[in-house]
Amino acid sequence: MNITAHAPRRFTIKHILLSLTLVTALFLRCAAPLQGAENSMDLEQKVIGGPAIADLIAYGYRNNQTVAAQRQTWRMEIERYRLESGYPDPQVMVTYFTDPIETRLGPQDWNATLTQQIPFPGKLTKKGAIVATDAKIARLGLDKAVRDMIVSIRESYHELLYIQAAKKIAARNNELLEQFRKISETSYAEDHATLADVVKAQAQVGQLRYDILLLEELEQTEKTKLNTLLNRDPHAVIGRLSGTTISPVVYNLEEIYQLAQKNSEEIQSADLQYRKSKIKKKLAGYGFLPDFKVGVFYAEIGDPDVLSPPKDAGRDAVGVQAGMTIPLWFGKNKSGLDRAGAGTEKALALKNETINRTNAGIREMFFRLRNAQRLVSLYEQELLPQAVRSLESMETWQREGQGSFADLLEIQATVYNFQLSLARAQADYGKFLARLERLCGRGLTSIEPTGNQAEGTVP
Repeated sequence: MNITAHAPRRFTIKHILLSLTLVTALFLRCAAPLQGAENSMDLEQKVIGGPAIADLIAYGYRNNQTVAAQRQTWRMEIERYRLESGYPDPQVMVTYFTDPIETRLGPQDWNATLTQQIPFPGKLTKKGAIVATDAKIARLGLDKAVRDMIVSIRESYHELLYIQAAKKIAARNNELLEQFRKISETSYAEDHATLADVVKAQAQVGQLRYDILLLEELEQTEKTKLNTLLNRDPHAVIGRLSGTTISPVVYNLEEIYQLAQKNSEEIQSADLQYRKSKIKKKLAGYGFLPDFKVGVFYAEIGDPDVLSPPKDAGRDAVGVQAGMTIPLWFGKNKSGLDRAGAGTEKALALKNETINRTNAGIREMFFRLRNAQRLVSLYEQELLPQAVRSLESMETWQREGQGSFADLLEIQATVYNFQLSLARAQADYGKFLARLERLCGRGLTSIEPTGNQAEGTVP
């Protein structure tokens, strides 16, 4: 009686739990695209409001079309594995005789043959290893596409930072020059300045206005370049960028060379190409070995048109087939083996050339990076402070009627140029650091963490 009373209750709870599970699964499945769309909207708002480099990189990873194309290339190589390492499709041959062939047991109306080719053992394994290596190369291609996209975004970001900083510098100096121009015109009217001083002040104001106009055009051009990297409309809004700090490189040159050997996608890809060429050479050796073929044969036999048919008249024919290819043309097979050997030597030479080219690029970028760092220190700590102090002193002398107005304009132009040079050196440092990190395949401003690292660089 208890069982009868509780059985419906257990049945109900079970179905309630099952229903809740299905509803939860359906909700999570529907919520995932919504969450992705929400994240995309958040990134769009950050880009419009004023993005950091991390926001632009995240946006580019989702939308950059070069990365998307390379991602599908990797997927294509993965799907190739089963195509290349699987057995060939079996073949079926059916023959129908319009004029049946007479045999002792009766006329043969039709027959069918089913055959399967079987490559020599190990041949498909080598083909699969080649495709697996191609898939790894495609994955490195995806890593390289992401890396190049990140470097391009960083370069464009620092260039845009420079342009925006230059606009602020130009605007401040334009206000100062306007004051100097008015002072020169007043001093000229009072015979305290020459006409040349007035003309020089007006010329510098005109040049600065041209610089401001040029910087406006450069800013729009750089924003268009950045928008194309993000797969946005060329005229889409990008908010004002936040400045970045100069992070020193924590590795010396020899350590950077070693990091490139380990992490550079180009070097890893060249090494995989060399390994693939050696597998191809082993596969070429299978040209001297036969492939096999097995099959079954069936023939339908009709009733013989004779007065005294044999006891087994009309019995259908069934047979088993076996065969193999004969690698008779040794010259052709040897040429294939020699060709594969030449490919191995070529791949090794290309690998060494890639290493040499990468090392040369690292040395060049390392020099440019250190030079930009020295220029930042030079302008920031010495030249610009000295020029500003000279300008302040000259302004004081000018108010006291002791200094030359032409000298004041000259020093002001020097301060303006030093300010632009400092902003240019800071932007160059960020760009050269991005290029150097592209060559060595990892960041250089922090020590590499210890422990097992996940293979690949794509998030």
